Order: sequence, then C-alpha cells, then structure tokens
Amino acid sequence: MHIHLSNASDKPIYEQITIQLKEAILANKLQAGDALPSIRALAKDLKISVMTTKRAYADLERDGFIETVAGKGSFVTERNQDFLREELLRQVEEHMQKAVKTAKTAGLTNEELQELLTMILEEGN
Repeated sequence: MHIHLSNASDKPIYEQITIQLKEAILANKLQAGDALPSIRALAKDLKISVMTTKRAYADLERDGFIETVAGKGSFVTERNQDFLREELLRQVEEHMQKAVKTAKTAGLTNEELQELLTMILEEGN
C-alpha cells in the first residue's frame, strides 16, 4: 500500500494518512486481518513524525477500521456490512454537499441541479 502525502493539501498529514487507509479498506485493497506497518515503520517510510502516524492510527481505531494488539501490531478489523454502508453513505453525503455548494456558486437552480443528477444517474445505467 502506497500512501501519498501532499504538502499542498489543506488537510493535515495525519488526516491524509487516515483518509487513504480508509479508502483502501473500503475498496477492499486492505482486507480484514491484514497487518498495517508499525507506527514507527510508517513514520520512517513517509519521513514524518511518529506522533503523526500515531494520531492517524488512533483515529482509524476510534472509527473501527483497525485494531491494535499489544506486541503484535495494527490490523484491519472485520467489517460489519451495516457499518460499511454507513461509512459509504457518509462519504456520498459529503460529496453531495460539496456539489450543491458548487452548484449554488454557479447559480444553478434546484431544478437544474436535479436534472443534472438525473442525467448523471442515467449515464451510469
């Protein structure tokens, strides 16, 4: 798994790590039981502070994506399908909120935005 960090991003480094690992887990690139690099090894590979990687792993553990076993390391947790769907739904909502904000900035009406969404959905079928 390759993690790409950007100094130009408006997101802090720990959040960039968290997002990329969540995306890999949700896309099944990392599966239940897969071991993650140790906090120290990841920090060394990315040339960042151990505290930064520790924060990313703590956030992933808090959100139920990984579990840490003392002396063994951090592992991707078994995913509950309801939890997985809820996380994906949250991501869809976040993207839609950004799309609505951009549409309002562009001066689109609600009807124009709904028509655009309908067209996009039909293209997907």
